[in-house]
Amino acid sequence: MFFRQIFDPKLAQYAYLIGCQQTGEAIVIDPERDIDRYITIAAEEDLEIVATTETHIHADFLSGSRELAERLDARVYLSDEGDADWKYAWADNPAYDVTLLTDGDIVRIGKIELEAVHTPGHTPEHLAFMVTDVGGGADTAMGIISGDFVFVADLGRPDLLESAAGHVGMMEPSARTLYGSVQKFLELPDYLQVWPGHGAGSACGKALGAVPGTTVGYERRFNVAIGAADGGEDTFVKAILEGQPEPPLYFARMKKDNKEGPKVLGELPRPVALSAPELAALAGRTDIAVVDTRVDRSAFMTGHLPSSFYAPMDRTFNTIVGSYVEVGVPIYLVIDDALDEAVRDLVRIGLDDVVGYATPETLAQAASIVPLSTIDVIDFERAIELARKPATRLLDVRRMTEFEAGHLRGAQCIAHTRLLARVGEVESGKRQVAYCRTGSRAAAASALLRRLGHDVAYVDDQILNVAPENLETGSRAPAIAPV
Repeated sequence: MFFRQIFDPKLAQYAYLIGCQQTGEAIVIDPERDIDRYITIAAEEDLEIVATTETHIHADFLSGSRELAERLDARVYLSDEGDADWKYAWADNPAYDVTLLTDGDIVRIGKIELEAVHTPGHTPEHLAFMVTDVGGGADTAMGIISGDFVFVADLGRPDLLESAAGHVGMMEPSARTLYGSVQKFLELPDYLQVWPGHGAGSACGKALGAVPGTTVGYERRFNVAIGAADGGEDTFVKAILEGQPEPPLYFARMKKDNKEGPKVLGELPRPVALSAPELAALAGRTDIAVVDTRVDRSAFMTGHLPSSFYAPMDRTFNTIVGSYVEVGVPIYLVIDDALDEAVRDLVRIGLDDVVGYATPETLAQAASIVPLSTIDVIDFERAIELARKPATRLLDVRRMTEFEAGHLRGAQCIAHTRLLARVGEVESGKRQVAYCRTGSRAAAASALLRRLGHDVAYVDDQILNVAPENLETGSRAPAIAPV
């Protein structure tokens, strides 16, 4: 049996390529949309991808299953669990060879068997897959591809149907369903390997581990979320729902698109290089998205094209652009040497209209044609001084759980991944002072606020530097006394 775990570090997502080396057939589980990576790996191993499957309707990336069906005529296996709201609409298309799976169904790829196990809670239709290498002489599974059910050190969050997809009233029932799935998981043998759908950094859980795999026995002993089930269903429900971070804004769109069928991508977008005059002509336009990807955020604050978004080319790139840029808006990148990486990152979250790019050097040349914008950079000491002025408002762009643990007095909390949707709550006519824990999230939020017409100062400082007397806990806090 051939087994390869393929990792996307920005979305912290694992896809799996499993092949039968005796027959040369392979299947991809939970593929992302730029499928050439899987095709290349399979070819290097003398395998042909003949099928694709998914553990569930994903919210954090666009699935590549339809892409594989289009390009390779691959068979598609999709869950038929859950009620009518959780069926794959695109599975009805007669152009595709689709088999719908329910609990206990077997998918055979050569002499490899994948048994579907219904594991609802994260989503109603969720499946895990028990993997058995029949060709290798095994008569029992060696591992389980757990999707967004069991992670290393965590469980898939059951609140997303409500907090991201907008299905009101689903949070607690989903948590109770997840409790039942955990009981099923605990019946599995300790030796069974667990291959999760995500690792550390994913927004699909609270505290995912960075190790790429685990075992049932290890998670039984050390997974805090699973351990909460020892206290009974009510204790588990309270523990699993408490402290879940605000989901990125684009999760609702991903869920809808994956259900209805992602747009067929074909080739990757090929953005064209812009000259300095062409880049300068984009200054101030809000009908397009100029995304500045320079990792040095001080360079962005010192000078950027007016109305630019700021999304550094690091692990936060997808999350920021996905939360701030809407589908169909033409995207222009200010980027150095990671153009292919950025394009792949964007199509994985359904942002295909990447039409142009310019280097930081081109931006410097454009500065002689059009004035660049700046954003004031301050520290927390200065932020506290400004907060005493009636014309200033403090905006904390961390998660609510962080905010409640300790924030500047009088601050308003809007998570940076939800800011675009809640920008109407930001008081107009006041200077906004945006801060977070280290300055990373506040940098992106400050750029968005400036683009939307707000006067803003950006706090590039560590919140650990703030004296305790200037912090308040809880969701409400009195304002700093004016001078």
